[in-house]
Amino acid sequence: MPKISACIISFNEEKKIEDCLKSLRPVADEIIVVDSHSTDTTVEIARKYTDKVYDQAFLGHIEQKNLAVSKASHDWIISLDCDERLDSEVTALILAAKDTLNDYDAYRMSRKTFYVYRWLNHCWYPDKKIRLFNKHTAKWGGMDPHDKVLVDGSNIKDLRGDILHYSFDSISEHLQQMDKFTEIAAGEIIKNGKTVNLLTLLTHSVWTFVRIYFIRGGLLDGFAGFVVAFLSMVYAFVKYAKVIFKRQMLPAP
Repeated sequence: MPKISACIISFNEEKKIEDCLKSLRPVADEIIVVDSHSTDTTVEIARKYTDKVYDQAFLGHIEQKNLAVSKASHDWIISLDCDERLDSEVTALILAAKDTLNDYDAYRMSRKTFYVYRWLNHCWYPDKKIRLFNKHTAKWGGMDPHDKVLVDGSNIKDLRGDILHYSFDSISEHLQQMDKFTEIAAGEIIKNGKTVNLLTLLTHSVWTFVRIYFIRGGLLDGFAGFVVAFLSMVYAFVKYAKVIFKRQMLPAP
């Protein structure tokens, strides 16, 4: 039977990491935690569940997650963020599939987000994520801070059940993360030489709101759905505005 390594990265996650690790215990044969110099009790909590806790200055979301994978003893990896948990249905399906994990290249699950006071059943759902994969045929990639698992093959199985994502406890937390993530994303856009102008800023931000609120059905998620759609629009606007400003501030060649 193939064994599974759970790989987590953390930084000051004392409020959420324990529930994440508890949800992984039934399916994981080992747990790896790579922590980025937390100043709270994150590391102490992690050590209650594993002796494989590593300290590493943050390298970027993709690099940090791939580092955690490199420390795993087993071929199969399940990777969650600290604010995520496996629900009972997906846990049972992973356990049932353990004997035949190698029949597929990777496994994909829906992610359901709890936002401030309610579950989002439309605007950010089902938000399919590959989180169970073989480290020899898949790795973390994408563009920071929006990482994703890249799989060599195409034989990917969808599992019922959800990854439960306990995202933001307040709008303030959401705004703080937006500032941090737009800074990272703007830097990645500049590094990759992507063309950005005023039209890019306007069309992408407006389309983001339309897509999340109307097409994805965010209006059915009540006031929280409107806030998520609006702040997602602001995220796109600020990200591209930062790119334009940063390029304007570069010294002339």
